[in-house]
Amino acid sequence: MSAKSAWDCLQIIRNKNRPTVENYIPLIFDEFYELHGDRHFGDDHAIKGGIASFEGKPVTVLAQVKGRNLNENKNTNFAMPHPEGYRKAMRLALQAEKFKRPIICFIDTPGAFCGIDAEKRGQGEAIAQSLFLFSKLKTPVISVILGEGGSGGALALAVCDRLAMLENAVYSVISPRGAASILWKDAAKEKDAAEVLKITAPDCKSFGIIENIISEPIGGAHNSPTDTAENIKAYISNSIRDVTKLNTEELLKARYHKFRKIGVYGE
Repeated sequence: MSAKSAWDCLQIIRNKNRPTVENYIPLIFDEFYELHGDRHFGDDHAIKGGIASFEGKPVTVLAQVKGRNLNENKNTNFAMPHPEGYRKAMRLALQAEKFKRPIICFIDTPGAFCGIDAEKRGQGEAIAQSLFLFSKLKTPVISVILGEGGSGGALALAVCDRLAMLENAVYSVISPRGAASILWKDAAKEKDAAEVLKITAPDCKSFGIIENIISEPIGGAHNSPTDTAENIKAYISNSIRDVTKLNTEELLKARYHKFRKIGVYGE
């Protein structure tokens, strides 16, 4: 893995040919049965969820969906989930817990949708409930950031036992453009903001935010989606094997301490 600047990573993950979860699901899982709706308002296409077969065993898959053209992006709201998307994810997570299925989350979003209708339907509350629920789920949760992990919209599916990023992915509390607009009142300083935010996979690993970095082909995942999928599959397999060694009490305790140690420093 060669060191890249945050700006370099942003250019790679913004490549229109970069694989999305729609490409990865058939490459990683033997079967996938999609489930729809939050049982409150409707179905949100920005989050895909369902039951899959992974190495012969059932798992629940939750994924944020980016499009690769305008029509796909319009259908998935440019990967910005509404409250019903997060409530669908919670519904399926509780189902996974009931049937003792590991949960595999794929994260790829600039952030949760911030429109008026989303706020009316309780966007902040839905994300908060997701954080709370995933923190105490009595089943393993493995998450992978495929490209963009933006703000609370990403964190809602990133409270987990093992978190990895693809080599060129980014993970940030706010988008670089949003940070530039706030800090310097100038969105054109997005490149400067990207560097100071420390959002790359090596940055996040050095801070203890993630456990693993998943390799991509030279130039980015779009140069070989199959190889990238194999790397993701190996990570998921190893992670499930490791976390299923823990009993429920050990699993919850380890998940708690995983997040408690982030940001701890000494003088």
